[in-house]
Amino acid sequence: MFELGDVAIVGVGHSKFGNRYDVRIDELAWEAVSEALKDANLSAKDMEFLVVGCAGGWNAEALPAVICSEYCGTLPKGSMRVEAACATSSAAVATAYNFVASGYVDVALALGVEKMYESPTPVQIEFIGRAGNYFWEFENFGMTFPGYYALHATSYMWKHGLKEEDLAEIAVKNHHYAAMNPKAQFRKAITVDTVMQSRYVAWPLKLFDCCPLTDGSAAVILASEDVAKKITDTPVWIGSIGISTGTGNLSRRDMFLKLEYSGLESAVEAAKQAYKRIGIDYHDAAKHFDVACVHDCFTIAELIAYEDLGFCKRGEGLKFIREKQTYNGGLIPVNIDGGLKAKGHPIGATGCSMVYGLTKQLRQEYGKYASPEAQATIKKGRALAHNIGGTGHYAYVTILSLEKPHV
Repeated sequence: MFELGDVAIVGVGHSKFGNRYDVRIDELAWEAVSEALKDANLSAKDMEFLVVGCAGGWNAEALPAVICSEYCGTLPKGSMRVEAACATSSAAVATAYNFVASGYVDVALALGVEKMYESPTPVQIEFIGRAGNYFWEFENFGMTFPGYYALHATSYMWKHGLKEEDLAEIAVKNHHYAAMNPKAQFRKAITVDTVMQSRYVAWPLKLFDCCPLTDGSAAVILASEDVAKKITDTPVWIGSIGISTGTGNLSRRDMFLKLEYSGLESAVEAAKQAYKRIGIDYHDAAKHFDVACVHDCFTIAELIAYEDLGFCKRGEGLKFIREKQTYNGGLIPVNIDGGLKAKGHPIGATGCSMVYGLTKQLRQEYGKYASPEAQATIKKGRALAHNIGGTGHYAYVTILSLEKPHV
């Protein structure tokens, strides 16, 4: 079998998240790309390939990869657009990684960008609601995206005694850290009462259990080992990537229907793939990482991610919340950048945004960027990004490491 080369992250960039009526999509992309280029001490002309993650549908531009390539100055180098729903820019990172690891190019740029507010909110809600099986779930049964995750929440409540207040604690944690993140959409701490008094969106999920609609961009520059050694003293290596695809509709997800667990089968598979490639025991995964970003589009999604990733056993995610094990200083800090819940969730940019924050964490730069309180203690030299597209339709687990995979 052909052995892939080692690939390092040599530059990262990030726009301000939020309602960005002030810029076009290409201008928004440049905010992240320009920061990443400066971080890597490279120019746009040094980029040999551009992979753009943009879920689209609500953007004015039908060909965002072309528009962003031109504005960001990477022409005439090649580009492509990828899509994996909410995991779109994790797909961009994986694609750029493969371009470099295979030797096709030495430097590739992964860009995630989304302008969700270019469409009215009802259009966005309908578009996201189709993230499943259109005929069997949306058209005939009127499922919405919050409704999907509400099913997971009620299942977990029935099996494990989860309370609405427990979910509220996840929102409180993520807003606590978003308040320290200068590029987060919601930089304001909240309380359990704030969450509990907000209106229901899909019982038991309330407004403050849900992530917002967001405009934003994030960029990651990947380089071969030879190039990385020449341009940086602080490479962060792609240790492993696991990718899995789930069924189009929930009615075909055996483990969920059998009530064996409330999680996402694709996330479990992606995690096991990523762990196997780097020699991590799935059943004892938490001890191998200093920090993690998980896909918390809803508070229940973060809870089931703890278990899907093997950070704890089935049913013990609740204990994680109540003991505050995912705060900085706990067993494994999770979403201490604010997560999707409060940092924001521009669908096409979320995966790159996770990699941005984790790269800064491993370099021990996040405390200066945000707050010392949000800088994880780096002892193991590994971080994990868990990015879900749809309700487990796509699952990406990306492991970052300070140690080169092939030593």
